[in-house]
Amino acid sequence: MPEYDDETAHSADEQSSVATAGDAESVEAAAVDPEGDTPEAEAPEADEDYDPVAELRQKLRYAPGDWYVVHSYAGYENKVKTNLETRITSLDMEDFIFQVEVPTREEVEVKNGKRNQVQAKVFPGYILVRMDLTPESYSCVRNTPGVTGFVGATDRVDRPAPLSLDEVLKWLAPAVEAEEKKAKPEVKVLDFEVGDSVTVTDGAFASLPASISEINADQQKLKVLVSIFGRETPVELNFNQVAKI
Repeated sequence: MPEYDDETAHSADEQSSVATAGDAESVEAAAVDPEGDTPEAEAPEADEDYDPVAELRQKLRYAPGDWYVVHSYAGYENKVKTNLETRITSLDMEDFIFQVEVPTREEVEVKNGKRNQVQAKVFPGYILVRMDLTPESYSCVRNTPGVTGFVGATDRVDRPAPLSLDEVLKWLAPAVEAEEKKAKPEVKVLDFEVGDSVTVTDGAFASLPASISEINADQQKLKVLVSIFGRETPVELNFNQVAKI
């Protein structure tokens, strides 16, 4: 076994101390050095393949209860929905009746020359109810003011047939698709040049010819010259209010 004198042992202790200090400095530098090799966490990229209808299908597949169609008076669907939700609470039916929906979709309504996005009923006069069908839950829904009956006849009046998953999707998908479209507004590709001849398609000057004098790509607006009583009048319009000739 090799022997060490005091000087050799002292030298070894110094080397060990230096090595330990060096390791500590290396670890500390790695922890605080922002330019080190440690990769930074990147923000997750948006999922371009996101399908809101597929997500809805998954939620519907595992949701408790079945979906039934309830008939009501057209134009009173939202009122009947409110009445039913009140009865569900007052009759302690929350464990049997889970969801009430008046399916809607977005439509464009033209009124006084203006185009407006409105919520239209997918099937006017009908309401969807997700529930476990029991005599008590059936009575709760059927006897709600404004409800005229269940849709989907079977051999028993109090045992209506539930909708299939695909049928429920037809009712509820338009609403989720509209929400997704709002979240990702369509940006119209710039397809205009100064001097282009266009036709106004919307607003007070609809159907009149015009020529483009200015383009604001950021705001998706055009300044066009419309001939009114023989004089060119500048008018500001959105891209979707004109069509190229």
